[in-house]
Amino acid sequence: MTVDTAIEQLRDLPYQDIGFAKLDHHRPLRTGWPEVIFGKGKTPEQIAKIVGVMKGRGHPVLVTKTGPEAYQAVLEDTPEAEFHDLPQAIVVPAPQTAPLTEGIVVVTAGTADLPVAEEAVLTATLMGNDVTLVSDVGVAGLHRLLDQLPVIQKARVIVVVAGMDAALVGVVAGLVSVPVIAVPTSTGYGASFEGLAALLSMLNSCSPGVAVVNIDNGFGAGHMAALTIAGSTGPTSEGDSRS
Repeated sequence: MTVDTAIEQLRDLPYQDIGFAKLDHHRPLRTGWPEVIFGKGKTPEQIAKIVGVMKGRGHPVLVTKTGPEAYQAVLEDTPEAEFHDLPQAIVVPAPQTAPLTEGIVVVTAGTADLPVAEEAVLTATLMGNDVTLVSDVGVAGLHRLLDQLPVIQKARVIVVVAGMDAALVGVVAGLVSVPVIAVPTSTGYGASFEGLAALLSMLNSCSPGVAVVNIDNGFGAGHMAALTIAGSTGPTSEGDSRS
């Protein structure tokens, strides 16, 4: 790194004020992972401006809960950006400098839970992990889950994504000896109260080893899974594959 490059990076630390947002460029140094852009509530122009400022710093840029209109705005100055339709996310990739780490399995109760599950998969993958997705194995057809036990029981951490009654979480946690991160989704009929029923079910699980994130928070689950995997080898750094 040249002196000019170092000065250029230091000038924006610890954050850069762009008027409507203050971007935390120092976060990778503190936590091993850069700030993520929550797209909901931001205009396409705001998202494009933030992406343009955050790209090119040696790590991926991730925009969650966004859409095609914002993606088109981002493409004007960032043609290398990618849009992931199912999780409704924008990614500006960065070079992968180390092998991906295995050990994360994401499990969904139903196909309707896939958008949230894919957000978890995308997040954990960008953080340097080779993630396995097992979908549509809810307890209404328990044999589907049992068929996947050889895959699930090899995991080092499992993310379970479920709506409705969220019964899958307790069943999975009772079959494995690793942490389970539960993600309630807003999938379900009226009495599911847009995911509240699933959230309360997960919080009340009688199976130990379960941690719960917020409703539809696939990003938070994927991030926690990646940190759990990284914890066995120590904290990440900006030069690490997870940063």
